[in-house]
Amino acid sequence: MYPQHREREQPIFSARAHVFQIDPNTKRNWIPASKHAVTVSFFYDGNRNVYRIISVGGTKAIINCTITPSMTFTRTSQKFGQWADSRANTVYGLGFATEQQLHQFSERFKEVKEAARLAREKSQDKMEFVNTALSIAAPQDLGDELQSPPVMCVNGPEDKMFRSQSADITLSSEKERIKKMLSEGSICEMNLEAELFTLQDSNSKLVSALHEANNNVQQWKKQLAAYQEETERLRDQVADLEAHGSHGPSDMLKDELTRSLEELEALLKAKDEEIHILQNKKSEYHEMEQEREEAIHRLQEMEMRNLELERRVQNAEQNLAASLEERDRTESEVQRAIEILDVKLFDLNDLRQSLVKLIDK
Repeated sequence: MYPQHREREQPIFSARAHVFQIDPNTKRNWIPASKHAVTVSFFYDGNRNVYRIISVGGTKAIINCTITPSMTFTRTSQKFGQWADSRANTVYGLGFATEQQLHQFSERFKEVKEAARLAREKSQDKMEFVNTALSIAAPQDLGDELQSPPVMCVNGPEDKMFRSQSADITLSSEKERIKKMLSEGSICEMNLEAELFTLQDSNSKLVSALHEANNNVQQWKKQLAAYQEETERLRDQVADLEAHGSHGPSDMLKDELTRSLEELEALLKAKDEEIHILQNKKSEYHEMEQEREEAIHRLQEMEMRNLELERRVQNAEQNLAASLEERDRTESEVQRAIEILDVKLFDLNDLRQSLVKLIDK
């Protein structure tokens, strides 16, 4: 499917898309990496036996990512997808013009990732063949283990503290639910930002086209006024010739003037049609402007919703911290009560033994 050995780097697949990078501070908002849609290409480097994604905007490399088997391309909407590059410590996002282009890029990403996996396995086999003593230790992620509180018993059956555990489960589920809502809101905000960027790009193109059209209209209006003056002058000449009733060569001049007048009238009609077309384009520009304002309004509403969700998450975290502190305090009090109860039971046991001895005497 892909070339396995080439002497130089060659493109495999290319597509045009708007490129974004995740904000390194918030890790939620997208930052446009290109003002317009750019070409994003898959390359195969035969010398290094690796696959890369490269995109160049002007003289600057926007994307220079080496594909690894652990990468995953995720489709977050109908026209937007993203993947994480751990080496560059960033997340790339691509906004396509159609859903079909996004599907083609996603499928090609899967194929190239599989090819990268096979290439890595082949290179590892060669290394093991050259030096069998070389061993590569894969890093393992160490996770924190949450241990359940110990079971407390007082010289008898086990007495488990179900109330604190149920409170932990309730608070944890509430926190996970709010985080999920915040994540969904962030994804919607990213998609709206991508749509807004596309609308702004289209808006800038329409504004430049409208300015150019307005300049052309002004020029055509000047030409139209000049043609109208020329037409009036020719009509006056025709009227003068008809008034004098001249014959012979003047009839030929009259016919020539009539033809010129008809040509000018046809030209005026064509210019009127062009002006009408430009006016229609101007109305389309106003519609695009309204759509852009609606998108900005939706983005503002989404930002307000995200702020509200963040506030709710902070409140939930504060409540969770307070509940955990209250639970620790309750556990310490219960532990002290258990110790006191153990002492009392020990005293009662001594008293019982003393009474038994006294009765025996």
